[in-house]
Amino acid sequence: MKNLANDRRGFIDLFMPGVLIVEQKSAGLDLRAASNQALDYYQALPEATRPRYILTCDFQTFRLVDLQENGRAWNFPLTDLKKHVEAFAFIIGVPQRQFRNQKPANPKASELLGKLHRQLESDGYSGHKLQLLLVRLLFVLFADDTGIWPKDQFLVLLEQQTQPDGRDLGRWLADLFDVLDTAPSDRQSSLDPVLAAFPHINGKLFAERIGIATFDNALRDILLDASVFDWGSVSPAIFGALFESVIDKVTRRRQGAHYTPEEAIQKVIGPLFLDDLYTEFEGLKARKDGGRARALAAFHEKLAGLTFFDPACGAGNFLVVAYREMRELERLLLLEINPPENRQLVTDVSLLSKLNVNVCYGIEIDEFPSQIAQVALWMTDHIANTNLGDDFGRPYARVPLVTAPNIRHGDALEIDWASVLPPEKCSYVFGNPPFVGAKMQTAGQRAQVRRLAKLGGSGGTLDYVAAWFLKAGDYVAGGPARIAFVATNSICQGEQVAQL
Repeated sequence: MKNLANDRRGFIDLFMPGVLIVEQKSAGLDLRAASNQALDYYQALPEATRPRYILTCDFQTFRLVDLQENGRAWNFPLTDLKKHVEAFAFIIGVPQRQFRNQKPANPKASELLGKLHRQLESDGYSGHKLQLLLVRLLFVLFADDTGIWPKDQFLVLLEQQTQPDGRDLGRWLADLFDVLDTAPSDRQSSLDPVLAAFPHINGKLFAERIGIATFDNALRDILLDASVFDWGSVSPAIFGALFESVIDKVTRRRQGAHYTPEEAIQKVIGPLFLDDLYTEFEGLKARKDGGRARALAAFHEKLAGLTFFDPACGAGNFLVVAYREMRELERLLLLEINPPENRQLVTDVSLLSKLNVNVCYGIEIDEFPSQIAQVALWMTDHIANTNLGDDFGRPYARVPLVTAPNIRHGDALEIDWASVLPPEKCSYVFGNPPFVGAKMQTAGQRAQVRRLAKLGGSGGTLDYVAAWFLKAGDYVAGGPARIAFVATNSICQGEQVAQL
């Protein structure tokens, strides 16, 4: 076409009348020049055919501009194209929508769920059903940002299907949970298309019927505010923060309940197993002999055979971080086993990974954090699967859920740990057992410590955490596992040393 701006002729690389101009440049060239050239074409076109979008690209970087949305722009490298693919939905006639999920989920996001919990509880929707509702919402918020279903599908349901006064929100949630628990082949053909668009999740997370919670406009707004956060790369701190925002301080103090920051978790699992595994991996990578491939494969089998047990798992932070680190090590191993020239030949990424959440075992006395732990591990698994799929250029998601973590709801000092995980099958015991001093223990807690310590007489002055060391010592005597717990200074200095 003739460029009317400077009386020269030029060629638009791609033109969709009324929709799109594409100007392509060689790698490394200045895209600002390409943008200016595309704008010159835009001005030269008849008004009726001027497009809404301009796309410039140098095969490495994309810049998409929406001329009707105050020049809204997307700038991203080729490697991030899949994260922004919905920005190009206009090409197939799907209206552009502003995605609002931009701020990463953080403890403030979990505080919103805690606020939702408190207000529903004060209105009479409480106990087990409320805790399960919160855990389900946590999973749904995560799924909305991670490709389990199209981005913001749940947010759109909230905004466009539920009434502003929130009165019908409880019914929509109940129907959604029912759909997530139902395979497509078992759904009614007359099911609302908005609900039918959601996949089958399974995993028993949505199986139990918990009644319909009554919402109002304020509660609906809280859930909308939580939905605006990006839950896609959620930190383990979120789960601990959610736990603490829901369980009252009196209960936490009585149980010695608390969550562990990731820095402390790394200080435990590094020396316990992770450092040695990385050292072994680096040694295998450095090998030049003909047995290198077999050794790497054997190392993969070794990783797949490890099991992890937290007998005071709380909201699952220890297990989440340990599993995440193991999946990252496996990812690096798989990249070493499959050099770049072979990765595109992999057609099914699910056949590569040998680790799943069923290698994680835990015991937790309170039902709510035990439920959070299970969902947190599923979420961690999905993130790891997505990362692995990115490496091999294939989408990878384990949905519907088939495999589950082994989280037992109960008192760890009363449960036979061998019934959760036989000691001969356990690799590592770790965690952050509850801290309750001798003078602060309830009569029941004191009786448990006395029974396990067998000190006679007054029963000693052991801190509550000592009971986990004693029980763990008996447990690992029946197998190869090693132990690492976070503990109070009191058990390694002062009068408790001799008793323990």
